[in-house]
Amino acid sequence: MRRGLAWVAGLAAAVALSPPPAAAQDADATDEGVPGASPAWRVVQSPERATWVRPLASALVPGTGQLLAARERGALYLVAEAFFLTRFLARNAEGRRERERYRELALVVARGPFGALVADTTFEYYEQMAKFVESGPFDTDPGPLVQPPTDERTYNGQIWALARRTFFVDPDAPPPPDSPEYERALAFYRERAIGPNFEWSWRNAGLEQDLFRQTIRQSDEAFRQASQELGLLLANHVLSAVDAFISERLSRSGRDVTVTSGMRVLPGWGRGLDFAASVRIAF
Repeated sequence: MRRGLAWVAGLAAAVALSPPPAAAQDADATDEGVPGASPAWRVVQSPERATWVRPLASALVPGTGQLLAARERGALYLVAEAFFLTRFLARNAEGRRERERYRELALVVARGPFGALVADTTFEYYEQMAKFVESGPFDTDPGPLVQPPTDERTYNGQIWALARRTFFVDPDAPPPPDSPEYERALAFYRERAIGPNFEWSWRNAGLEQDLFRQTIRQSDEAFRQASQELGLLLANHVLSAVDAFISERLSRSGRDVTVTSGMRVLPGWGRGLDFAASVRIAF
């Protein structure tokens, strides 16, 4: 598809740089000296401006430039636009729906026991929820000093272990809390650890965590397919505009563009059917 668009773009550039065909004499010359021909009431359309009217129309709504030129293939671009737009909206809505499902599941099941107050956060947070059963406490010491957890089965425990390996000479022999090494490690931990308002636990809720992971995968897949459909939408706009531009240039020299297309059914990644379209332009 990318090579095809690159070829069409190169062809459009070659046609654009080529000298325009001989045109009829300007209306001002033909009406010069004719009684009743008033320049104030005569509208003369610029050839350069006319060349871009239909391509711009096709760029906005694919197929309109072709239909303005009475070319039936404009209907093909319109059908493709409706098809890809419908699929994009459906996939995007599915991704949003699945995203709300896994966020609600995380809020009620994993974060509910901690009295979560904030429902939304970054996607990386939910990715970590899918990997770790528990976030672990942010601070295991009720005193004024922060004491990170040491259980590496939890997310915060993993972060503190990484901080120790990064800043301590011996990760198993921490320096004094007032040392520069310990302060840098603690700053590293504070920046990356899960705070009290976002703690979670899937303990005794393994099935719910599996459903959570599955819903995240479904949401990601739906958004990925929506991105593909959006790319096809943009490609349809570009192709229709280039087709209209080339057709306009060639029609002035008595030639035209022939467009043939094909569509075949493909397996839809377990979600029904997908379609592959091919377009060939000749002149």
